[in-house]
Amino acid sequence: MAIEIKAPTFPESVADGTVATWHKKPGDAVKRDDLIVDIETDKVVLEVLATADGVLGAIVKNEGDTVLSDEVLGSIEAGGAAAAAPAAAAAPAAAQAAAPAAEGEDDPVAAPAARKLAEENGINIASVAGTGKGGRVTKEDVVAAVAAKKAAPAAAPAKAAAPAAAAPVFAAGDRIEKRVPMTRVRATVAKRLVEAQSNMAMLTTFNEVDMTEVMALRSKYKDLFEKSHNGVRLGFMSFFVKAATEALKRFPAVNASIDGADIVYHGYADVGVAVSSDRGLVVPVLRNAELMSLAEIEGGIAAFGKKARDGKLSMDEMTGGTFTITNGGTFGSMMSTPIVNPPQAAILGMHNILQRPMAINGQVVIRPMMYLALSYDHRLIDGKEAVTFLVTIKNLLEDPARLLLDI
Repeated sequence: MAIEIKAPTFPESVADGTVATWHKKPGDAVKRDDLIVDIETDKVVLEVLATADGVLGAIVKNEGDTVLSDEVLGSIEAGGAAAAAPAAAAAPAAAQAAAPAAEGEDDPVAAPAARKLAEENGINIASVAGTGKGGRVTKEDVVAAVAAKKAAPAAAPAKAAAPAAAAPVFAAGDRIEKRVPMTRVRATVAKRLVEAQSNMAMLTTFNEVDMTEVMALRSKYKDLFEKSHNGVRLGFMSFFVKAATEALKRFPAVNASIDGADIVYHGYADVGVAVSSDRGLVVPVLRNAELMSLAEIEGGIAAFGKKARDGKLSMDEMTGGTFTITNGGTFGSMMSTPIVNPPQAAILGMHNILQRPMAINGQVVIRPMMYLALSYDHRLIDGKEAVTFLVTIKNLLEDPARLLLDI
């Protein structure tokens, strides 16, 4: 019986997807919950799993084809694996039967427990070297084979994680060109950024923040913080998220969005945090960040970072958001003008922390300084609001006690 393999049901914000990679070929045996094919959307890569044991049948949609929600990708011949298994097992059995006739040796056998364990873990019993009497394959032999199988792919993810359209490496003097298709994520990012600049009255205002107090606080308590919060590390991003959510309360327009002729004011702060991955920049969202502690913010960001590297971010984790923070300083950026992510009205850009001479109380002192940038939609946010919003963040970070005292 043929079972259809269908594309996932896409949310309303995603119109279609692209077949990225088929992990099985027609005729390959598959088991229930095996990864069959990856579907790349504008935001994430969705995994399509087998719904039954069998053999992969015809492929309807090839790699690179566009697919719609719930569209048929191929089929699985249910029960095909069961029929194929005896045939596959018959060959080693026949070979083993023929070997004694030629060599006059006893036919090596396997313990029932060993055979069962091998089947459960997808191990070909014929490939396991037996250490028992007369070459008998023991359960311990299969356990060792399973461990070796699990260890082997451990080094593989580095290759698997490489982007589909990685920049080619050319030798000196090469006068060649290589054309690669733009990934769906990259194409969508390009489209949205151009739309943002075309449809918004976007401006950027700058300021600088003295990071002395935040750095001193972090240095003093980072070990105790990590110990008290089960290994969660205290970084700088949590301070910025906390300061931003406090500033958003005071300046609701920065947390609003435009919907047609209406302004939508949000009574919550869903903060998107830009995270770099092999597939490009992604922006998972911290829901109700205004209610989160520093530890919860850091834990959430760390979890998003791991998911981004593993390609496991879900659609829900990357949709929505009322405000975004991006940190170009991670890569050494001194100053930049971040682009607003529609329909949001503003985005905060963090940058590199540099020791610079500053005039304080009539004296020149060396301080760790960071430039901040706030890009905003001037249709919704006036210049005065943008500037005072950024000054509020500056003041909160230069005196972190304000975050606790709500002043």
